[in-house]
Amino acid sequence: MAKKESNQHLQIISDIQQKKFKPVYFLMGPEPYYIDLITNTIIENALDEADRDFNQTIVYGSDVNMASVINAAKRYPMMAVRQLVVVKEAQQLDKMEELSYYLQKPQKSTILVLNYKYGTLKNKKLLAEIEKIGVLYESKKLYDYQLPGFINNYFLQKGYSIGQKECTMLSDAIGTDLSRLTGEMEKLLISLPREEKRITANHIESNIGISKDFNNFELLNAVINRNYYKASQIIQYFEKNPKANPFIVTISVLFNFFSNLMLLYFIPNKSEASISTELKLKNIYQAKDYMIALRNYNAYKCIDIISLIRIYDTRSKGVGTAPGTADSDLLKELIFKIMH
Repeated sequence: MAKKESNQHLQIISDIQQKKFKPVYFLMGPEPYYIDLITNTIIENALDEADRDFNQTIVYGSDVNMASVINAAKRYPMMAVRQLVVVKEAQQLDKMEELSYYLQKPQKSTILVLNYKYGTLKNKKLLAEIEKIGVLYESKKLYDYQLPGFINNYFLQKGYSIGQKECTMLSDAIGTDLSRLTGEMEKLLISLPREEKRITANHIESNIGISKDFNNFELLNAVINRNYYKASQIIQYFEKNPKANPFIVTISVLFNFFSNLMLLYFIPNKSEASISTELKLKNIYQAKDYMIALRNYNAYKCIDIISLIRIYDTRSKGVGTAPGTADSDLLKELIFKIMH
């Protein structure tokens, strides 16, 4: 079935750019970003500009049926070596199983692309047939902890560098919507002076509107170091800017950190290298935060903190909380209990 390696899309894109095309591309999954990225790369490379008028067909699944898609794919190109047929929103196509007839003898001069977004096709027999002759790709959602790595790699591929703090600022503020995230990153790159090759917190603050001093990265740092004064300042800023600092994001950052911390009490060697290996950290400097937290919070306190976070997550949804209670008030209570 579909390969799930995180870098599979890079190999697919590389092959497309080298004009190594497959007759069928079936791109499915809950994350539309990679589906659109691969599709746009095919559109850019499959045909010369002059050939697109007669040999490029882009339709939507809600407007066509499988029979018309197959008929379009069976046509011969007009005065060109190939034609391209793209079906966007292919999850809305009826009778997907009929694609099997085309797969038995696909038109060699056609590139057929089907974008099956926000889910996966369950017909295993059809998926196996697609994979046998073409490209079957599953585009998976990234987890929160994967976002900093995605941001770092995105900028590296563009010839820029960015630090751990800055990656966390962007991931916490924007979240797992990769289309929006890459849009904000592109906006950031456009705004940089030509000679600048390092993304800083000041750049992010100036161009995206995320505070370099008052964000979830800095709040977590204050909690790790038991700096209640600094934490209080950040919470006050969050209170004044609630839309830019949603409670659910902050509580997720805290939960992820202390859940990881809990694992470390059970490893015998608590060196930076061992912590990095155990938690699969991409940056060894992150291990320093865990080492500090291990000194400042014992295992029993860590268990208590995880329980508190779950309680306040439930309270933020209105369970056991007085009507009208602000998220900032809940955050104040939670941070106070964590650090005392």
